[in-house]
Amino acid sequence: MNTLKSSSLLMAASLLMCGSAVQAADLIVWSGNGAKAAVVTLCKQFEQATGTKVAVHFEVNPEVQRKLEGGEAFDVVVGNPPTVDALIKSGKVVPGSSKDFGRSGLAVAVRSGTPKPDVSSVDAFKRVLLASKAVAFPGEGASGRYFVSVVERVGLADAMKSKLKPMPANGTVEVVARGEADMVVVVATRLTDVLGIDIVGPIPAEVQTWIGFAAGLSAATKQPDAAKALIAFMSGPSAAATLKAKGVDPL
Repeated sequence: MNTLKSSSLLMAASLLMCGSAVQAADLIVWSGNGAKAAVVTLCKQFEQATGTKVAVHFEVNPEVQRKLEGGEAFDVVVGNPPTVDALIKSGKVVPGSSKDFGRSGLAVAVRSGTPKPDVSSVDAFKRVLLASKAVAFPGEGASGRYFVSVVERVGLADAMKSKLKPMPANGTVEVVARGEADMVVVVATRLTDVLGIDIVGPIPAEVQTWIGFAAGLSAATKQPDAAKALIAFMSGPSAAATLKAKGVDPL
């Protein structure tokens, strides 16, 4: 058993000892797409260690908020901090339960086997954007909105109008793998474990931003002990190696 797996299981096992409810519960998690790979892996580790079944559903953050405020059942929500804060204000998430566990910047990827462009400076990034025929990005969500603002800030709004390709969350990166866009700009975590792409690297530091990830407890959960244990597991020290492996900078 490798060090990452053993430390994760040890953490979950210690949480299990806090109460038998953790072992017996089935949990529903709604999560934004940003930290998808990390959330999937951490939930599987938690399941393996505790016997708790975790059903995870993914959408863009605005859709997660709409669904939960509309009455969708959940025990834990994972999303950008503003999304979790909004759910606290609407009474869907317990105040004080939110735990920030990581962040990630925006990055660029191209189809596997194609030359990796230079995006190390703002000028280089601008040249790459202008040379592209189609640039994919999330049509909804924090990273997509921010990328559009970057295009405007660097003075390319008009030049890129016909080249920008807003995509649904589940297809943002995959269109590049299929050759339907030259490149994609999205939160770096979204590029993890996607076949058919090569990660170029982060966008220039001068125009970079950080997308945060947080987890919060449902105000209506019937499994509070298990849900709290999962949040503690995801935000605890033993999760750091998994988060890093999946493109998340742990806090």
